[in-house]
Amino acid sequence: MTTTTPRVQAGSFLTLHYRLGGPAGDIINTFTGKPATLSLGTGELSPAVEACLMDMEEGARATFELPAGAAFGERNPDMQQWLARKVLRDMGDPHETYNVGDVVQFPTPDGQGQFAGVVLQLRDNDAVLFDFNHPLAGQPVTFEVQLIGVL
Repeated sequence: MTTTTPRVQAGSFLTLHYRLGGPAGDIINTFTGKPATLSLGTGELSPAVEACLMDMEEGARATFELPAGAAFGERNPDMQQWLARKVLRDMGDPHETYNVGDVVQFPTPDGQGQFAGVVLQLRDNDAVLFDFNHPLAGQPVTFEVQLIGVL
């Protein structure tokens, strides 16, 4: 009886270790902790990163170098937005303080998920400028993966 090693295909459920990094270092790295589990095609990874995984065999390990903008698109200046402190107080802790470089989690409009913004600038006591671009948008990305399981 011949058994074939499972390969990644559209809709595969994966258990894997992975690392995503840019010129400034890693954004995520699961190699030092528990592996991640995810389903392809659900938006957990960008389409360009998912494309790297296609047809890989279970147990394989590989590193991919994606050119600037390929993994998470180009930086979009429209994704930088000022939010009034009143809005921020109404959404969360009214005593929250913000500093440049802080990553702040926001609920999605449907309340089912979250997205993050990075504090870029503070304007007196009335507004905070957030960057909602992915941290690796517009940058070359290194994607390292070790496939532990493919279902």
